Amino acid sequence: MNLKTPGRILAIDYGIKRTGVAVTDEMQIIASGLTTVASETAITFLEAYFSKETVVKVLIGEPRQMDGTPSESTSIIEKFVETFKKAFPEMELVRVDERFTSKMAFQAMLASGLKKKQRQDKALLDEISAAIMLRDYLSRKMF
Repeated sequence: MNLKTPGRILAIDYGIKRTGVAVTDEMQIIASGLTTVASETAITFLEAYFSKETVVKVLIGEPRQMDGTPSESTSIIEKFVETFKKAFPEMELVRVDERFTSKMAFQAMLASGLKKKQRQDKALLDEISAAIMLRDYLSRKMF
């Protein structure tokens, strides 16, 4: 029996300085933080990652205010989305609501018992935020 694996889903929490990246396993069951990269190197990082791993879909966070209107960082992320589409025209791209992911990531850091100095690591916060976006997407996809 030869079961073909579907491939990974990757989530991106793009920011002005840093970009958090999370990824699923090949069966798209488990979401885990992968890394945080400098935002100016995000496309280069993705090119290298896509050359090594089978990624079938990429989620990019869509920042919104509480009332659903675009946030102040929307224009920065839209520029990244356009660059992404040009670099990877064949990649399926899904925009996902990223409201509350940073707060949820900080709460997860607290709950895990990280010391104050570790909780101040913004790179870790961005990576966890991307993982939360990905887990939320997977949980909606299953139902």
